[in-house]
Amino acid sequence: MNDKADALYVGWAGADLTPPSPVLISGQFHARVSEGVKDPLTATVMALESVRQGRAPERSVMVSCDLVCIPDNLRDGVRRHLRQRLPELDPMSVVLNATHSHTAPEVRADDTNDCIPQRFGIDLETLGVMHPGEYAALAAERIAEAIVRAWASREPAGIGFALAHATVAYNRRICFYNGETRMYGGMSTEQFSHVEGGAETGVNLLCVWNRQKKLTGVVVNLACPSQVSESEFQISADYWHEARQELRKRLGENLFILPQVSAAGDVTPPRVSTVPDWKALQRMWQLKGIDERRAIALAVAEAVAPVVEIAAREIDWNPIATHRIESVPLPLRHLSESDLREALAEAEKAEAQYNTLRQALEANPRQRQEPRWYVNITQAYRRMAWNRQVADRYQQQQRNPRQPAEVHVVRLGDVAFATNPFEYYQDFGLQIKARSPAVQTFVVQLAGPGTYLPTQRAAAGKSYGAVPASTPIGPEGGRALVDWTVQTLESLWKQP
Repeated sequence: MNDKADALYVGWAGADLTPPSPVLISGQFHARVSEGVKDPLTATVMALESVRQGRAPERSVMVSCDLVCIPDNLRDGVRRHLRQRLPELDPMSVVLNATHSHTAPEVRADDTNDCIPQRFGIDLETLGVMHPGEYAALAAERIAEAIVRAWASREPAGIGFALAHATVAYNRRICFYNGETRMYGGMSTEQFSHVEGGAETGVNLLCVWNRQKKLTGVVVNLACPSQVSESEFQISADYWHEARQELRKRLGENLFILPQVSAAGDVTPPRVSTVPDWKALQRMWQLKGIDERRAIALAVAEAVAPVVEIAAREIDWNPIATHRIESVPLPLRHLSESDLREALAEAEKAEAQYNTLRQALEANPRQRQEPRWYVNITQAYRRMAWNRQVADRYQQQQRNPRQPAEVHVVRLGDVAFATNPFEYYQDFGLQIKARSPAVQTFVVQLAGPGTYLPTQRAAAGKSYGAVPASTPIGPEGGRALVDWTVQTLESLWKQP
C-alpha cells in the first residue's frame, strides 16, 4: 500500500561509464583500441512515480547513456541487478537510450563471450583490451546503482515543457543525377542533384522542478547523433560533454541533463560532404574561436536556456502518467535473390581483401608492432561478416518473417515519449509527431541495438544505412511501428 500523497515524484542520479582500462571503441567497421580518455562518459537517470488516489502507482525510469547503442545484453544486465536490489520497481519499466557516441566502448557481447573473433577476425588478447562483455557487465552494474540512487531520491516535483530550435544536423544521404544515392556522397560535383531528406531542427525540452521551484533536471531531445568525433581513438561523450558544461553554466552547476536522440537515422552533425556552404561554416567557427563540438554545444544551450523560463509558466504538479511497454512484431525487410547475390558478392570482395591482409600478417608478424596495425584487416573482416549475415536473414524470412522490437510509450501530462530500438529515419519520427494526440511528442531512438530502419525512398536509393545488410527491418516495418505508436498514444489519451 502506497502511503504517499497524490503527486508526481521524481529522482535523479548519474553514473560514470568511463572504462578503467583500454577497450574496443564502437561505431566504425574497423576495430579501434582506446588510446586515452578525452572526456568522461556518463549515464543520467530520471526516476518517475505518479501517485493518485484509487490507482496503482505509475512508475517509469529513463536512462540516457553515452554509448553507441543499447544491446540486449546491457539492458538485461541492468534489469537483473534491479530485480535483486530494487524489487519494488518493475525492471521492464526501465528504458535505456544511447546518445550514439562513436567514441564509447563496444558493449555488444553474446552469452558465450566469443563475439570478438566473430566480429573482427582477430583474437582479443592480441589487442590487449577489456572484453566487451566485461565492460558491459561493469556498465550494467553502475547504471543499476544509479537507478537505485535515483529511486531513493524521489521527491514531489512538477514538470514543464517547451519547444526550441537549433540547426545542428544535416541529412547525410546525397543523391546524384545518375540515380545513385550515397551516404556522405559529397556535393562538389556536377553530378550532385539533391539531398534525399531534410533535417529536423526541433529541440524538445522537459524540465523538472522540486516543490521549492528549483530546477533539478532537464530532458533535452533533438535529432542529432553524437558523432562529431566519430573516427577518433579516444573515449569521449562527443558534443554532449561540452553541451552539459554550457547548460550547467547557464542553468545550475548541479543540474541533471538527460539527452535523447530523436529520429535521426539519416542525419549527422555538419560534414564537408553534407553542407553546401561548408567553407563558410568553418570560417565562422574560426572567427568565433570554437570547434564543431563547441558550436553544437552553444547552439543547444542557446536554444534551451531561454525557454526554461517559459516552461516554468505552466508547471504541472500532478500530471497524468502512464507507461506502456510492448514487444511489437515488425515485418522483416523482404530480401530478394538479387539482394542476396549482391550482398554475397560484396562479402567475397571483402573476404579476398581479408585473406590478403591475413597472409601478409602471417608472413611478417612484425606488422603487429606498428601503430594501429589491426585497422585494415578488421575492417575487411567486418565487411565480409556484415554482408554474409544477409544470407542468414534470407533464410530466416522463410521461417518467420517478423522480428520483435521492445517499444515504450509514456504519457506525462500533455507530453508523450515514444521509443524505438533503431536508427530510425527522420520521416518516421515526423509522422509520429504529426499524428500524436500529445501537445508535444519526444521520439527517442536507439533505445535498443540500433540497426537502421530506412524509408522506402532510401531503400530504393541503396547505399550504407539503407542496403539490406544495414537494415533487418525495412520500410514496411517503419510504417508499422509508426501506426502502432500512434494508436497506443491515442489509447492513452482516451483513458479517463
